[in-house]
Amino acid sequence: MITVVAKLQAAEGKADELKAVLTEMVGNVAANEKPAVGLYSLHTSDTDPNLFLFYEQYASAEALDAHGKTAHMAAMGGKLGAGKLLAGRPVIERYTQIAGV
Repeated sequence: MITVVAKLQAAEGKADELKAVLTEMVGNVAANEKPAVGLYSLHTSDTDPNLFLFYEQYASAEALDAHGKTAHMAAMGGKLGAGKLLAGRPVIERYTQIAGV
């Protein structure tokens, strides 16, 4: 199982717009990528309302690769750039599960 943690910092005054775009992405993944995407969860920081985090789990490296090539991923990227919604580049980390329950 592949896990991805992605942190996105909203540009000043853009948190609500960013939240809407990211929430839409969750719906698109749920509608189009099950069961290859086992978990696609959006969070906001308890201490910084402008900081968002995706916690994602994929059945395989191929599923993660396919996710990056979807039309809804491209659409989200376009919205993030066009709306200047981010304060900087997302921080994306990839992990491989070695144990769990």
